[in-house]
Amino acid sequence: MNQAEFHALYEQTPEGFKAELIGGIVYVRPVRSQQHETVHYWLSAILLVYQMSTPGIEVCDNATVILDHDAEPQPDLLVRRSAKSGGTSACRADGYLQGPPELVIEIAQSRKSLELHAKLQDYRRYRVPEYLVYILDEQRLRWFDLQVSQELLPDRDGILKIRRFPGLWIDQPALVSNNRTRMIATAQRGIAEPAHQVFTHDLSAIIPSRPLPMRR
Repeated sequence: MNQAEFHALYEQTPEGFKAELIGGIVYVRPVRSQQHETVHYWLSAILLVYQMSTPGIEVCDNATVILDHDAEPQPDLLVRRSAKSGGTSACRADGYLQGPPELVIEIAQSRKSLELHAKLQDYRRYRVPEYLVYILDEQRLRWFDLQVSQELLPDRDGILKIRRFPGLWIDQPALVSNNRTRMIATAQRGIAEPAHQVFTHDLSAIIPSRPLPMRR
């Protein structure tokens, strides 16, 4: 199935029904577990802390992304720069995102899940530069620079320092242990770093004027 056909059919489905087009194949998204929702919530919280201190970026939760003729995923979370700031995605007139966001985050049940196979291949093919997958049954994050097809490692303290968004720090041990205080403290430490100040200076003239992407 191509993207235009999928999109037209998908818009006719009931509210709450979730499906994705990955490599021309339609996948219906399964019901999410409590563990999935907890990880999703705290990753969202970290991204929100970062967004509040970083003008010109946008965090989206379950937003449909049109990548190409055979790819329309709906990632758990994403972070993007606006088109005005040199971002690689744009919000269409109908409210949907088109083009690859700078960072995509997915939550997978296991290393055998779609997120580490067909979806990873599509994200690489359509030039999503940076990709995180939290694997629930292993309780760990895998971090990829898809531009160079390289898996990245956290620093010695277990902190992932996102390349495309300076100052966005994700404390993996705190996330795994549900240490909320430490998660947020680490996020705030990243924001206080000089690299983040330089980044926000470059983005300070950007005033987002477009509505948030539509979610299903």
